[in-house]
Amino acid sequence: MVQSVAIIGAGNMGSGIAQKSATEGFSVQMVDREQQWVDRGHATIDKFLQEALERRIFRPEQAERIKSSITGVVGNENVSPDTDLVIEAVFEDFELKREIFSSLDSTCGEHTILATNTSSLSVNELAQQVGRKDRFVGMHWFYHPAKNRLVEIIPAETTSQETMDAVEQYCKTMGKVIIVCKDRPGFVVNRFFVPWINEACRLLEEGVATAAQIDAVACREFRIGLGPFGLMNLTGPTIALHSSDYLSEQLGVPRFAGADNMRALVEDGEMWGIGEDDGDCDEEAARQIKERLMGQAFAVCSQIAEEGICSMEDVDRGAKVGLRWTNGPFELANRIGVTEASRMAREYAELAGLDIPEWFSGRTEPFEFSYVDVDVDEDGTATVLINRPEAMNALNVTVVGQLGDAIEALNSRSDVSTIVLEGAGKAFVAGADVKFFVDKIEEGSFSEIEDFTKDGHRVLGLIEGSPHTTIALTTGLALGGGLELALSCDYRVGTEKTMLRFPETSIGIYPGLGGTQRATRVCGIEAARFAVLAGNFMDAGAARALGLITHLVDASGVTSTVREISSVGKPEDKYPGAPADPSHPVAAMSKAFYSDNNMASLLSGNAPEGFDPEDRNVARQLKSLSRAAPVSVRIASELLDKALETDLDAGLQLELDALEEIFATEDAREGLSALVEGRRPEYVGS
Repeated sequence: MVQSVAIIGAGNMGSGIAQKSATEGFSVQMVDREQQWVDRGHATIDKFLQEALERRIFRPEQAERIKSSITGVVGNENVSPDTDLVIEAVFEDFELKREIFSSLDSTCGEHTILATNTSSLSVNELAQQVGRKDRFVGMHWFYHPAKNRLVEIIPAETTSQETMDAVEQYCKTMGKVIIVCKDRPGFVVNRFFVPWINEACRLLEEGVATAAQIDAVACREFRIGLGPFGLMNLTGPTIALHSSDYLSEQLGVPRFAGADNMRALVEDGEMWGIGEDDGDCDEEAARQIKERLMGQAFAVCSQIAEEGICSMEDVDRGAKVGLRWTNGPFELANRIGVTEASRMAREYAELAGLDIPEWFSGRTEPFEFSYVDVDVDEDGTATVLINRPEAMNALNVTVVGQLGDAIEALNSRSDVSTIVLEGAGKAFVAGADVKFFVDKIEEGSFSEIEDFTKDGHRVLGLIEGSPHTTIALTTGLALGGGLELALSCDYRVGTEKTMLRFPETSIGIYPGLGGTQRATRVCGIEAARFAVLAGNFMDAGAARALGLITHLVDASGVTSTVREISSVGKPEDKYPGAPADPSHPVAAMSKAFYSDNNMASLLSGNAPEGFDPEDRNVARQLKSLSRAAPVSVRIASELLDKALETDLDAGLQLELDALEEIFATEDAREGLSALVEGRRPEYVGS
C-alpha cells in the first residue's frame, strides 16, 4: 500500500497534489530541478494554507503538520528509493516525461509505482519508455487538486492489478472520486469538455451571439455556475487551444481544431472580453446555442460510452464532480427528453462529421443508471460498492432498490461467504436523499415516504438476516441512513478518517431505518441517547469505544482486516448492549449525562442536577439538544426506550409506525427544507 509519495514538478498542479497528499497523512517529497522552483512550490502551499486558516478550514497546528510533511527535493536523482508512489506532474512534453521516467527507473526501488499526470498524452506510449511497465499508470488530476475531487486513472495495457489496487487506495484515502478509463485521447472529461468549449468559440465566431450571451445561455441550460468563456478566462485560453488541436489531430475530427478566434486570442495574449453585457439574447440565438452545445455533449459522450472508455454513469460523474455540472450529459438527456437529445446529437454529428451509436441516435426511452456495483473474488468475498460519490452515496429510491437486488442475489449464492459494503469516494453513505422527503411533503405524498422507508427496512433486513458474514467499510463519513445501514452489518471497519453521526433530530425527523433500535442494542441506552438525541459527531476513537465500529485500523490494514473477519465468520454477540470501552471519556460521559434519572430534565431543556451548565462538555450537549426539533427528540427518545422492551422486529415496526406522525409536523417540513436551502431551521415544536 502507498504510504510515501514523491511529486515531480513543484508548479501549481504538482504543489497542489503534494499539499493534498500531506493533508491526508502521506509522507511527501516535492521535487523540482532547482531550489528556486521547490521554494516557489512551498510558497504556493503556504499561501493556500494561509487562506484556509483565514476561512477556518484548518487549525494552525493542522497547517503546520501539513507543511512539515512535505520535504523539498532538488533533482529527480535524489528521490528516496523507498518511495511507494512517484507522480510526475510536469507540463505536457513527451520527451521531457520520458527523460524523467528514465531517471526515476534507476533511482527508485523495485516496488515503486511510477505515475504520469497527463490530460492528453498516451499512457500506453509512455509505458513503453519505462522499465517497470507493470508498475506504471496514468493519472489525470483536475485543478485545483486540493479542492477538485475527481481523478481519472488510466491503466496502460501492461499495468498490473496490484498497481491499480494501490493507486486506487491512495486516491480513495485522498477522498477522491475515481474514474478508471481506457487510454484514449482526452480520456473522459476532456474528450467531451474541450470540444464543448471550442464549439462555444465557433458560435461566437459565426456571430450567433456575444461571449456574454453564450455564457448566459450555457449557464441557464446546463445549470452551471460559469460559462465556457468565463472558464477559459479562469484556466487560460492557451490550454483550451492546445487541447483542442490535440484532440482534433488524434481523433481525426477537423471540427475539434481550435477555432480561429481562439487562436488569434492566444497569439495576442488576450482574454475573452465578456464585459458588462447582461447576457440577454433573442429566442432563436438562445435555441442555437442550447442545441449546438447540448448536441455536441450528447454526441461525443455517446461515443465515449460506445468505445468502452468508461460507463455512462462515469461520464455523468466526471461532469458533475470534475466540472461541477448539476447533471451529467446522460442525466441531462433524460431531463430534456431523450428524443430531443438524440435529435440534437444527430444534427451536431452531421455538422462535425461524427459517427454516433444507434442506441443513442435512435433512442426514445430514458436512460437507466446503475449505482450499485458487485464484484465477487475467488475467495468468495463479494464487494458491494455504492457508487454515487457525487452525492456522497446518499440513499434514494433507485440506490435502495438496486442495493436490495444485489444483497438478495448474493444471499442465495453458495460460492459467497462474505459480503463487504463500501462507498465510493470519501463517504460510506451520507444519509438519505433529503430533497426527496421535502418534495414528497410539499406534494402531500406521505405514502411515497412510507414506501421508501419500508423498502429501506426490507433491504437492511436482508443484510441483518444474511447467511453470509457482512462487513461495512465505514472508513469515511457514515451519516444518518448510512450509519443505520452499517449497523445492520455484522462488523463495521473504521480508520482514522471515520466520522459517524445521526443528524436526524437536528433536521426535524428521527433515525427511521433502525437507528433507534440497533444503536441501543449495540452500545446501550445511554450511549444511544448521546448519539441519537443530540446528534453528536463521533470520530473514530469515540465510535470504536461505543462499539459503533467493531474494528479500528490503519487505512493500509483494511484489506487484511476484512480477510481476518472473513476467516472468523459471524460474531457470537452482534448486540452486546454496552460500550466496547466504558472507560473512554465519551462512553463515561454518556453513561452519566444520559441516564434515566436525567432524561426529564434534558427533555425540558435543562441541565440535570449535579451538572454544571458552564462545563464545556455539558454546554455542548445542551446546545445540541436545544437546536434539535423538540418533537423529534421526544419521539426518538420514546423509540430508544422501547428498544429495551421489545425484540428487534417489534422495535423496527415501531419506527415505521411513527413515520406519519413525524412527517406531518411543521418541524419536519422546516428542518428538511432548511437543510436543502442551506439555512438554520427555526422550530415551533409541532
